[in-house]
Amino acid sequence: MHSTFYLPTRIIFGSHSLQKLSEQKLPGKRALIVISSGKSTRSFGYLEQVEKQLDAAKVSYEIYDKILPNPILTHVTEGAQLAREKGCDFVIGLGGGSVIDSAKAIALMATNEGNLWDYIHGGSGKGRPMTKKPLPIVAITTTAGTGTEADPWLVITKEETNEKIGYGNDDTFPVLSIVDPTLMVTVPPHLTAYQGFDALFHSTEGYLNKIANTFSDQYSLEAIRLIGKSLPEAVKNGKNLKAREDMAMANTLAGMVETFSGCISEHSLEHAMSAFHPELPHGAGLIMISKAYYTHIADHHIADERMIAMAKALGKSDATQAMDFVHALVDLQKACAVDELKMSDYGIKKTELAAMVKNARENMGGLFGVDPMTLTDEDCLSIYQKSFK
Repeated sequence: MHSTFYLPTRIIFGSHSLQKLSEQKLPGKRALIVISSGKSTRSFGYLEQVEKQLDAAKVSYEIYDKILPNPILTHVTEGAQLAREKGCDFVIGLGGGSVIDSAKAIALMATNEGNLWDYIHGGSGKGRPMTKKPLPIVAITTTAGTGTEADPWLVITKEETNEKIGYGNDDTFPVLSIVDPTLMVTVPPHLTAYQGFDALFHSTEGYLNKIANTFSDQYSLEAIRLIGKSLPEAVKNGKNLKAREDMAMANTLAGMVETFSGCISEHSLEHAMSAFHPELPHGAGLIMISKAYYTHIADHHIADERMIAMAKALGKSDATQAMDFVHALVDLQKACAVDELKMSDYGIKKTELAAMVKNARENMGGLFGVDPMTLTDEDCLSIYQKSFK
């Protein structure tokens, strides 16, 4: 039994914990605050709260507010240039996974030369080693989806080539993360569901991953349990703070799963979908392919014991076979009103599916290598086809 536990992030968790930001030892005196291009961060007062905390800590700041739901290379390059021009010595990601991922990438490119794709492995990336450490990163999450506040990973799209690829190393862990469920009560029901299922699949994929271990297993099963228990209520009643707290904890635990284990090819397949169609929310794409994906695993009896354990964690206490997880998964999707999502509603065409298989393999092929099974291109195409509506 050999495992390595490394999580160099101070995590401040709990309702109203953002009010403790000014009490923390911040990693600099001038911050770049990265937020989304939407209105919610400002309109709900979250940016103002952060500004007041930084003022109290005597930290000055600049704001970069262009990040899209599927973040792109152009904005990483712009944000990094702004950080350099304004002399920022750390980066704050205030928002969901796309914002915090972008903050990590901006922190990397604020100190390193060239383009992020010079350092990306996969696709057209050049795979060069980073020569300088990134600026320190502070993550303040306003959603319960990616868990990126507790892992080193970031996913960015090179928009002109439809390459959506992940990157990360020991230096891209946030030095400080604030997980405040009160910042999540304003997330609309459909986005709450999409984000919750993203956290779920981080946990299930991490549990099925070849490199899963004792550390990741504990976080996986507890995250799955909390999501099965509280996601439907968080979707139906977003102001239920207990449900939001459960989902926030599940999300952070799922981020730890990403740190100690990792995703498998379900994520590769979805990233190809949203690379071609950036308007597709990542969690929605995962939901669309999940029934066919996990049915494939169940039908081939690849990980029966683990599938049964996940079914029990999701609330099906009498589970005895792998397909019980699929049944529990579909029941959860129905309870959250996301069981009828259609690829076609986001412009995906059947004629694109084969190209998406190729994209998934070329750009995030490494995740196929840690699958519990061997997925052929024909298997991947079949999963897409069975999922298509």
